[in-house]
Amino acid sequence: MKLFKPIWQNFLLLLIIVLLALKFFSKLKLQTMDQIKKSLKENPVARWGILILISFIMAANYYFYDAISPLKRLLEENFSFSSSDFGLFVSFYSIPNTFFLMAVLGGIILDKIGIRITGFTFTFFMVIGAFLTAYGASEYYNNGGVGYEFMGSFLPGYSPTLKMMLLGRFFFGLGAETSIVVISKIIVKWFKGKEIALAFAINLAIARLGSFAAFNVTPFIENNYTPWTLAIWFAAILLGIGLITFMIYMIFDIKIDKQIGKMKLMDKDEEFQIKDVGKLLKNRSFILIALLCVTFYSAVFPFQSFSPDFFLNKFGVSLQESGQIASLLALGTMIFTPIFGWFVDKKGYSASLMIYGSLLLILVHLTFSLTSINPIFPMIVLGIAFSLVPAAMWPSVAKIVDEHRIGTAYGAMFSIQNLGLWAFPLLMGIVLDATNPGITPEVLASGEGAYNYTYTILMLAGLGVFGLFFALLLKKNDKTSGYGLELPSNTAVEP
Repeated sequence: MKLFKPIWQNFLLLLIIVLLALKFFSKLKLQTMDQIKKSLKENPVARWGILILISFIMAANYYFYDAISPLKRLLEENFSFSSSDFGLFVSFYSIPNTFFLMAVLGGIILDKIGIRITGFTFTFFMVIGAFLTAYGASEYYNNGGVGYEFMGSFLPGYSPTLKMMLLGRFFFGLGAETSIVVISKIIVKWFKGKEIALAFAINLAIARLGSFAAFNVTPFIENNYTPWTLAIWFAAILLGIGLITFMIYMIFDIKIDKQIGKMKLMDKDEEFQIKDVGKLLKNRSFILIALLCVTFYSAVFPFQSFSPDFFLNKFGVSLQESGQIASLLALGTMIFTPIFGWFVDKKGYSASLMIYGSLLLILVHLTFSLTSINPIFPMIVLGIAFSLVPAAMWPSVAKIVDEHRIGTAYGAMFSIQNLGLWAFPLLMGIVLDATNPGITPEVLASGEGAYNYTYTILMLAGLGVFGLFFALLLKKNDKTSGYGLELPSNTAVEP
């Protein structure tokens, strides 16, 4: 229990930070009467403070998503996971959003009943999933704890450990994607007509701080404390704090609604209707952005999940070093995404930036698959690519979709994206096992063999080619659509 005190010290520190943030926001009430008459969104301190608050929830989300990636080798050694099992675990995150369209339904629910109920409900699902995942890997459960016997009573080809962790991953994904949709709508709500691209960029940068921390903190906990599964519990605790953080945001959402949202009734044609989904599907620019989203993200997020193991096998580094190299992707996005977001706000060129990001993605994956160049530089370049496309893509949606339909639009995008995030981790695991016959968990544990990732990474390079194609079509279409994706954020021409 050596880790018990440090974990709870960190927990208390994070809780204190959240409480201090709440105290800081409460001081906004001390403004003059003239300031109070203005919407909170007109106050830069309030606007940017809200962004930091909600971005912590995204950071906790990203932390948990990536926290298990550095543990792939330990899952193989302790629970006899194969690469296909690990790929199945990663892909299970996307099942509720791919096959049950929960991100779309969540977006529709968001547009119908609002940010507060939707956000709390799906953040709660995310927390439940995180704790179920941690429980599935715990010593108590694997020594015959509650649910172990039941999980062993069906699908004997999969271990009770894997099945409980899959259940947790399912609920985590069920909540996580819709919570991101909610946060996207919050950003549009507070920043539309202002620094919206920069706001999206900073939100992503803070979120990827969670990924950066996961690839460094998880190996540190595993390397220094026992049992290693405490690294997963720590990630779950962070998500619990994220739920508290959203409850704090709800206070300010009530206030902003009183100030601007409920002062006037919506016109009848502004209310969400189910036919709005059909309108989205007829919007060529939206379809092209969604296709770019699924191909680009499918070539990045699944790679990120496998990347610690890739570096471990190809370059022979330690578990901790592989996590540090993998974290360079998040570090790069933390630095470059705000820069490109500012550029989009001031100069525009969103469609062009998506093209450049797709080109860099292809170059990086070809480098990883076909050369043995030191992986540090390609990972930094991948971070630049993964800054260019999101910094331009997400605010572009706000240009082509009305605000009262934005939740549905983002939900549809996330569901389409999740089709790739479900399929390609699974395919990566299958291809990895198929192209490495004879490489078993026992062989890996003995140090007598290693995975060859060449064909697996080439598959991702192929996805980058499709992404480039869609980005080129998007730029061509923008010349006739009238949405002005190449113009600065707040000067788009109405079609």
